[in-house]
Amino acid sequence: MVTMESDAQVALRAASAGAAVVREMYGASLTRYEKGGGDFATAADIAAEEAVLDVLRAARPDDAVTGEESGAGGAAGAARRWLVDPLCGTLNYAVGNMLVAVNVALRDASSTSPGIVAAASADPFSGEVFWTDGAGAWVRGADGRGDRLIPSAGSRLVDLNLDPPFPHAPGFRAVELMAAPEFVAGFRPRVVSSTVAVAWVAAGRRAAYLTDGGPGLRLDSVHFAAGIALCEAAGCVVTGIDGLPVDEGAGGLIVAADRETHGVLLGLVQRQR
Repeated sequence: MVTMESDAQVALRAASAGAAVVREMYGASLTRYEKGGGDFATAADIAAEEAVLDVLRAARPDDAVTGEESGAGGAAGAARRWLVDPLCGTLNYAVGNMLVAVNVALRDASSTSPGIVAAASADPFSGEVFWTDGAGAWVRGADGRGDRLIPSAGSRLVDLNLDPPFPHAPGFRAVELMAAPEFVAGFRPRVVSSTVAVAWVAAGRRAAYLTDGGPGLRLDSVHFAAGIALCEAAGCVVTGIDGLPVDEGAGGLIVAADRETHGVLLGLVQRQR
């Protein structure tokens, strides 16, 4: 039965359900399922996705869903589609690193503002859930209190995704950006290897986040849709690595707390390319 909850509330509850599973299974000896190219899933990825899907199926039975592990379900051309990444940072998790996230986002083509209209990104170990209703962005702490997300570049910390493949090499490599004198003069690199760092930009804990990647990063990405929606709702500057909207251009992602930070990073990327 369809619930009376808002889509944002459903996203928050679904991400929280997945996070509970990830937290409960942490430290256990987990079966790995190889995907090829060095990528793999664990039993925790699959169990967390099932927990998320259980919430979505009960609350929004007519909506389509795409899960990282289970693939696409529902009508191929559905106007409303949930995008689920049940455990972003699987390698971190598998080796006992707690830097992970559970991402849930709703893309609604029938909305008056088509795009991602609700999203949540849960940190299983801090107990925080970052969420948006498409208009504003908040974080709910483990104590249940909610605070509005306010971006800030004050930390000067920039998170870089260094995972292969590198579709823009040799013209651009994030690892080379870290060695650029202009970057070193103004920023300090971090490598979290999880999209929880994207939510941290919205929360003012990172000045920026940058990743390489192919085109179409936003519309159908189970990994990034939630984080991008959070950052846009919080007022961050979000583009591809060429400065174009993330739905267009070469792909990749630059998320910055403000225009000044975004401009500096975009300039560094363009000089490298």
